[in-house]
Amino acid sequence: MFIRSVQLMVLAGFAAMVSQVGPSSLRAQSDASTALAGQITSAEEGSMEGVLVTAKKAGSTVAVTVASDERGRYRFPRTRLEPGRYAIRIRAIGYEVDDPGPVEIVEIPAPKAQQLDLKLHKIQDVTTQLTDGEWITSWPGTAAQKRTPFGCAGFCHSLEPIVRSHHTAEQWPAILLRMSRYAATSSPERPQMKPRGGGAGMGGAPVQDENGPISEPTRRDAQYLGSINLSSVTRWQYPLKTLPRPKGKATHAIVTEYDLPRAGAMPHDVTVDTDRTLWFTDFGQHYLGHLDPKTGKVVEYPLPISIQGNPTGSLDIRTDRDGYIWMGQMYQSGVARFDKKMHEFKVFPVPSDQIGPVGYAQQAMVAVNSYKVDGKVWMNDPPLVGVRRIDLKTGQYERFEPYKKFSNEPHSMYGIAADSRNNLYLMDLGNTYITRIDAKTTEVTLYPTPTPDSGPRRGTFDAQDRLWFAENRANQVGMFDARSHEFKEWPAPPATYPYDAVLDKNGDIWTGGMFNDRVARINSRTGETVGYLLPRSTNIRRVDVDNSTNPPTLWIGNNHSASIVKVEPLD
Repeated sequence: MFIRSVQLMVLAGFAAMVSQVGPSSLRAQSDASTALAGQITSAEEGSMEGVLVTAKKAGSTVAVTVASDERGRYRFPRTRLEPGRYAIRIRAIGYEVDDPGPVEIVEIPAPKAQQLDLKLHKIQDVTTQLTDGEWITSWPGTAAQKRTPFGCAGFCHSLEPIVRSHHTAEQWPAILLRMSRYAATSSPERPQMKPRGGGAGMGGAPVQDENGPISEPTRRDAQYLGSINLSSVTRWQYPLKTLPRPKGKATHAIVTEYDLPRAGAMPHDVTVDTDRTLWFTDFGQHYLGHLDPKTGKVVEYPLPISIQGNPTGSLDIRTDRDGYIWMGQMYQSGVARFDKKMHEFKVFPVPSDQIGPVGYAQQAMVAVNSYKVDGKVWMNDPPLVGVRRIDLKTGQYERFEPYKKFSNEPHSMYGIAADSRNNLYLMDLGNTYITRIDAKTTEVTLYPTPTPDSGPRRGTFDAQDRLWFAENRANQVGMFDARSHEFKEWPAPPATYPYDAVLDKNGDIWTGGMFNDRVARINSRTGETVGYLLPRSTNIRRVDVDNSTNPPTLWIGNNHSASIVKVEPLD
């Protein structure tokens, strides 16, 4: 999504002398609060609103992005760009920047801003810039047909390998079978095998029938995948649909990206600590990461390996009221707790004699916000289609399979959250329910969302026992009041397919688009929605807010591009 770079030097404290090269201009501007500003234009549109401009200092791991306003102007505050040489890149669907050649500022007086005007031109092949959400929106077919590729992009890779492939409908089943054997913590660069081989495909149905032949759902998936790629054509036969550039309030934000030191890092979940530093899990390898935004310094703590040979990587991350960091260990079994003061882990593995018929436990999620009520911590277990609970005093585990008596419908429980009494609520991604397990009686109650087949995914309770959650397939966010049992729903921006949701102190709901490289801020009272475009392809999972700033600041991990991202609204 990044277009050609322009190199410039940001200096202070000298007399003014500016060189100008090619179609871009670089000149001094009197604005003591601005380090760099400019005008963005194209022959097709004139002044262009909603173009993202990113500046990254040479040798730095931090990149800062702003957007152009309704007059095509962009501006970097002086507090965000220190003296140095910067690479400049832009993001604007369907456009790239004219090549200005080498541009250098020789001298700039101290309180004056530098100006770099950028001219853009249309590109011939927009497919190099399409997001996964734009591909999904462009495809013909039903929501059910799109569910399998939807799952591929939700786990390991983007949709580019699918749409650019030449596999026929006859070849796809073997590929789907192979991919069903990969653990969810895989990446194209580092595939990991499930402990017991294959199973369900990305759409949830078995790839093979019990007696061995390819299942009928897989054959239908194969037909569809062969119809949207390049197996029989040299160019896609369906119209390609793009999302509009940001405008208005959606351009009023500063985005900061912090590159992680390991290129293969997969920061799945992030959480903000009380000291405003970031903790994150690595979905592909067994590390807990810590980022100090003030310095950009990253420290990684290797998690203990519980089961040699099993896939590594962790998912959910939560902070309890004592400041301990908790993680779901995925295929390494159970959950882990990190003591920040001692820099020590304590692991709570599921006993081997309690693991089900698939041969492994898989704890993606952990709920610790209310465990002091009864001393028990909840965790999920997808192969069990259920949850487990551990008593921290005795170390005893309990297992729950809440959907056994509701087996007439498919269920695929994903996110979990506990209310103030440590009652557990499950988000039924495979269906439409918020499922409650009473902490004392273990009674199970299903609450269907107002929108059928909404695909609840992940969420968080607030202090009023309201669960704020994503409705993944419905492209909405929802709220379930655990006290009144009432629901409310709000639409997300087009092609968002939200993964998680959180409420900030001002009553705004934040969610991230897994496929459209945007985060959304939804006013829970008025329904007003602002969608902020991110500067590059960003596979967003959990969202968390820092309520110590005003307005609150959003933090996310870029699960496929080894970076942590901060979004600061300006209003």
